Amino acid sequence: MISCQKVAEPVSYGKADLIDPLIGTGGHGHTYPGATVPFGMVQLSPDNGMSGWDWSSGYHYNDSIIVGFSHTHLSGTGIGDLCDIMLMPVEGDVDLGNAPSDPRERTYAAKYSHEDESAYAGLYQVNLGNGIGVELTASERVGMHRYHFPTQERGVVIDLEYAVNWDQPTSTSIRMTGDSSLVGYRYSTGWAKDQRVYFAARFSDKIQQLTVYDSAGELSNNGSWQSSKLMAKLLFPQGEQPLLVKVGISSASIEGAQKALEEAPGWDFELWADKARSQWSEEMERFTIVSDDQERLRSFYTAYYHTCLAPILYADALGNYKAADGTVSSVSFDRYDIFSLWDTFRAANPLFTITQPHRVTNFVQSILAHYQESGLLPVWSLLGNETNTMTGYHAVPVVLDAYLKEHRGFDAAQAYQAMRKSAMQDIRGSDHYRKYGYIPHDLDGQSVTKTLEYAYDDWCVAQMAFVVGEMEDYQYFMDRSQSYRNLFDPGSGFMRAKLSNGSWKTPFDPAYADHNFEVAEYTEGNAWQHSWYVPHDVADLIQLHGGNESFITKLDAMFEDTTGIKGANASVDITGLIGQYAHGNEASHHIPYLYNYAGVPWKTQERVREILKTQYSAKPDGLAGNEDCGQMSAWYIFSALGFYPVNPAEGVYVIGSPLFPRVDIDVGDGKRFRIKALYNTPENIYIQAATLDQDPLTRSFLWHWEIMQGGELVLEMGPLPNYLHWSDPDAFPPSASDPDRDF
Repeated sequence: MISCQKVAEPVSYGKADLIDPLIGTGGHGHTYPGATVPFGMVQLSPDNGMSGWDWSSGYHYNDSIIVGFSHTHLSGTGIGDLCDIMLMPVEGDVDLGNAPSDPRERTYAAKYSHEDESAYAGLYQVNLGNGIGVELTASERVGMHRYHFPTQERGVVIDLEYAVNWDQPTSTSIRMTGDSSLVGYRYSTGWAKDQRVYFAARFSDKIQQLTVYDSAGELSNNGSWQSSKLMAKLLFPQGEQPLLVKVGISSASIEGAQKALEEAPGWDFELWADKARSQWSEEMERFTIVSDDQERLRSFYTAYYHTCLAPILYADALGNYKAADGTVSSVSFDRYDIFSLWDTFRAANPLFTITQPHRVTNFVQSILAHYQESGLLPVWSLLGNETNTMTGYHAVPVVLDAYLKEHRGFDAAQAYQAMRKSAMQDIRGSDHYRKYGYIPHDLDGQSVTKTLEYAYDDWCVAQMAFVVGEMEDYQYFMDRSQSYRNLFDPGSGFMRAKLSNGSWKTPFDPAYADHNFEVAEYTEGNAWQHSWYVPHDVADLIQLHGGNESFITKLDAMFEDTTGIKGANASVDITGLIGQYAHGNEASHHIPYLYNYAGVPWKTQERVREILKTQYSAKPDGLAGNEDCGQMSAWYIFSALGFYPVNPAEGVYVIGSPLFPRVDIDVGDGKRFRIKALYNTPENIYIQAATLDQDPLTRSFLWHWEIMQGGELVLEMGPLPNYLHWSDPDAFPPSASDPDRDF
């Protein structure tokens, strides 16, 4: 058996060496291990051929079969799609004419072992059980393959029909353009109802024989083929040398895919891999951490890596892309897509304002482009498709957050009109929301979650209305942002479903969850997990509970409740449980930080450290739940640094308990923000005292501008709580109802 040349091991790529793309590929993490570059269009990764939930990325660590290597993948989503333009090296001739429908049963499917697999940032390698060695790397729009064959028989299968349950091809094409090149496309429908991927493939050797098949069998050789399902077998002259392939892609045209190939001139695989790995090394320089704990360092830098996998570059090398209205659009900026906004608006997008300041404006421009193409801001956009997955209209806080943090390379008035239109739509229960002041459960599902999230988004719309001088709208949306009050039940202390006649829905059990969204009261969760979602006015939520003491008691009860999740149809997303707290799903992520608003920040410090310790590890199953395009990792990054954006569009970070003795953040323009945690040990989790730029820090939060101007936060840690530290109301993070709130 010929082993792959290990191009990554002899050379150090700095902090990129700490990235382990296999973290999250096991358990319910749903990440992929393949090669990509930061926010790149291509994600070249192995596929196992399975269609179960845990194979949403195409790959799961517990599998042992590879059916091919495709060029598009989703990172950590709870629904599967993509896995487009699959290639698989084969030794000699294989029969595709009678290929089984199950790709795992086809002759070219190969077993593999993790002992023969290596995953690095920008490079993936595997020695298949049949003796073929595979190396993969990528540029922004090109996937590069190098295949080593155990004999001189060299072949490649191109599978454009490859599909699992959630995605099916509708039209495919292959056309020869030279003796070593071909082009084509794959149109498909699935989660993305109208997906289009054009490709251009170039090989390092001449194609000796090309045979194309569809579902009826072998097709006549006329140099150009089109069918709903195409597969091709390519044979190359016998030889001992490796076979290299580079594949450019585009959502707009074959010409765009061909233009992409200019990103990968020549045939020097080491040069390509070095460039990809160097990009990751440069990206990792955003953080410099002082720590001897290698496992925590691997967890941190891999978490940062995961936040850089979405959104992805969507405009092709010609500046074109398939737009949300089905047309081909052209832009002069970097157009991105795959916005998992229900997840990422909470922490990943706020993190980008620190780590990706050069991309934030383009992210917002991309979101506004979706609005111009479709008439509404995206909810969950997937390669030119609105999937309408999950609740809320959470592009709104992303746009507001960017603007307030001075990423203003877009028209504020136009952005406000887009935000307002999304808030005034008559779909997704929002018409009922406006009529009743809440969503009646007898009129629409997920009624509680939708009401709470719409109320928060309304607060964001109100802030943007204030910015552009629409004061009547400002007051209207501020009033609407209190709609959460209509579902608070003072008798139980929970947010509960209410019917259109104003009565509570009964029976009620706060531990009950239902994954049937048409009848569920809460989205992928229960009352325990969703009743805390008032991030814009936690102070008012505390008053609804009867004050700080009652609020703290209720929070404690959540983390200590041993009832478990009830309901035969409860969502599989409810994972990472600590009591009723579910860290494996995003709706819970802000909850540990709410203690700060009630004057007991030491309880936040305690809970945050517990979550960091128990819900993350540097192992394939090291994520408590779906990665969800960076959100699970963004929580880890913020919390390991020592703060978190409870209200993700406010520019406020609530302080928790930092994981490392010292972290330096490169915030741009030659400035660095340093977090020093004195006496920080696994036992010393409680903050005793704090200074910011050598002055006493008398509040339990930071402003965004304080971080971005550079400086030093020093926290003195100890083994016991300092019950008085930040216990005074003047130290509490701001809330909308605070009379002297400094927004």
